[in-house]
Amino acid sequence: MADTPEPTAPTARVRDLGRQPYEPVWRAMQAVTDARTADTPDELWLVEHDPVFTLGQAGKPEHVLMPGDIPVIKVDRGGQVTYHGPGQIVLYPLLDLKRLKVGVKEYVCRIEQAMIDTLADWNIEARRLEGAPGVYVNGAKIGALGIRVRNGRTFHGLAFNIAMDLSPYQRINPCGYAGMAVTSMVDLGGPSGLDAVKPVLVGHIARLFGLTVEPAAPPSFG
Repeated sequence: MADTPEPTAPTARVRDLGRQPYEPVWRAMQAVTDARTADTPDELWLVEHDPVFTLGQAGKPEHVLMPGDIPVIKVDRGGQVTYHGPGQIVLYPLLDLKRLKVGVKEYVCRIEQAMIDTLADWNIEARRLEGAPGVYVNGAKIGALGIRVRNGRTFHGLAFNIAMDLSPYQRINPCGYAGMAVTSMVDLGGPSGLDAVKPVLVGHIARLFGLTVEPAAPPSFG
């Protein structure tokens, strides 16, 4: 009897957008999510944003303490307020959870695990905290989550502090928690550049979701 061939892992296109302002990327991933069909390949977008505070759907303006010259944008993800800026990897998984047969809670768990496993590759021990989504090292937040699922398809995603100026976090209550400590990989002995971390993080995402990945050109923001 002939052997049954192994099922082929679904392919996800990896698009590295470089450094971009927040809003055009947000609008583009909304458009991709709204236009996709059951046959549309999944995508992983990597981006480094210009400084911005984003406030989730249930976000309370009082958690934005003194934004100063950093813009505040109210967006359609879950969660409270967070900061994006240079030196941070933002990863937007545009995945079809129905096709992958993954529930929303499991999706959240897996993208947290991808950050935990990436940190472990640099011998940094990270963990989850009960009731506070994200990833923490010694009680300080290093990875934040803010997701949206529409018709079983995901957008928004994770923010992973690599080598960044953390002082803007003092202008907000991060994720709605007053006085929450934040940290980044470089402060824990990790790499000082995003390029070392991006392929490792993508590799863990691919492994955890059973994906094969291929590079693709970034979208146009015209």
